[in-house]
Amino acid sequence: MKMTVGEAAEFCGGRIICGNPETEITSAVVDSRQVKPGALFVPIVGEKTNAHQYVGKAFQSGAAAALTQEGEIAGAGGVQIAVDDTRIALQRIAAAWRKRFRGPVIGITGSVGKTTTKEMAALALSAGMNVMRTEGNQNSQIGLPLTMLRLSDTYDAAVVEMGMSEFGEMSRIAAVAAPDYAVITNIGLSHIGNLKTQENIRKEKLHITDMFHDDSTLFLNGDDKLLAPLCGKLPCRTISYGTQPWCNFKAEDIHSGHAASMFRYVLPGGKAGAVHLPVPGKHCVIDAMAALAVAVTLGVPHEKAAQALERYHSLAMRMQIHEASGVTVIDDSYNSSPDAAMSSISVLCGFHSGKRVAVLADMLELGEFSHQGHFSVGKFAAESGVDVVITIGEEAKAIAEGALSVSPKIEYHVCRDNAQAVHILSKILSPGDVVLVKGSRMMKTDEIAKQLLKNG
Repeated sequence: MKMTVGEAAEFCGGRIICGNPETEITSAVVDSRQVKPGALFVPIVGEKTNAHQYVGKAFQSGAAAALTQEGEIAGAGGVQIAVDDTRIALQRIAAAWRKRFRGPVIGITGSVGKTTTKEMAALALSAGMNVMRTEGNQNSQIGLPLTMLRLSDTYDAAVVEMGMSEFGEMSRIAAVAAPDYAVITNIGLSHIGNLKTQENIRKEKLHITDMFHDDSTLFLNGDDKLLAPLCGKLPCRTISYGTQPWCNFKAEDIHSGHAASMFRYVLPGGKAGAVHLPVPGKHCVIDAMAALAVAVTLGVPHEKAAQALERYHSLAMRMQIHEASGVTVIDDSYNSSPDAAMSSISVLCGFHSGKRVAVLADMLELGEFSHQGHFSVGKFAAESGVDVVITIGEEAKAIAEGALSVSPKIEYHVCRDNAQAVHILSKILSPGDVVLVKGSRMMKTDEIAKQLLKNG
């Protein structure tokens, strides 16, 4: 990234109140601790912290310029650009910068599997292109613009994750990313507390196509009951992927083991091949099919894309499988929702040695669907063959209720916190057992996984 302060001000409708407009900007950050020489510092006014207090520190660290919605920051020095709202200004600068990029941008959204699909799509595309992808989970109204500002002419394509939790959010970030292609992984219950219905979630997710043009394509999960009916019925071109017979890109002969999945893929026109995916679970196979569909559509030979997918590895706290003192620990603690929890439980129940123990914490942002969502996860756990259910948090008590409604004799433990769950696990686990750890990010269930591995 290289732009002048004058260009940045023009992009966002701001006014340079001090400093040289020809000063060059080479990056953008919202955290003053991440400032490097040449950075544009964007101080965000949050609920707890007003980052304008760090403008001076940013300049001391080498920032080239800073936005400000509080007028000139006296004594801070440096080049300052006055704007009405720093968050909106960041989005406008990123949107203008994105227009300079000539390669395809692929946006990834969905209730579950966004990050995995983003990583797989970038990997498959990298078999034929130099690809920029979202780092970590920077998929929000702040993270997405920062991602777009990393674009440069050294990249052939970009794969960006696009998250949303409220009405209007997808439209705002779609205006920034302007994806040429997009993937919707599924429509689940994540953020239903804000959005009220799955139909509303679907409607909001579809705003990822707001900036589509005549050559754009939307990739839809053909296994999802709310997405499959949309195939061929939207104003844009649609391509389906999944395991169903009607899918354009289809996975079949799926064999999912403890640490890997093998499947055969069939492309439009009948070409086929096989993939050995080094992660378990049917849901990961479907994510891989999305990646194949994107790569092949953008011109990457399917054999090369499939081969690239075999190098995929799980990210931290996302379906990572460890062993400690003979106990298998499935660390899927990054976040949770009913759909994600059920997919993880399916992986857990693919193990057949020892006890299968599900440690499940509160799933947040479910609103009035909270009890129903937690109860359904408990029912699914018992029906799938989980031997022990351990819950953490008030909302998760309904998971135990659901499990007991199916299997009144199932072993269960209702815990007040992570420490109590770790204590119970230390008493009941034996070599050969398998334990799944899953919960919403705010529940910090990664602490449980770390403790199990430490104790092992």
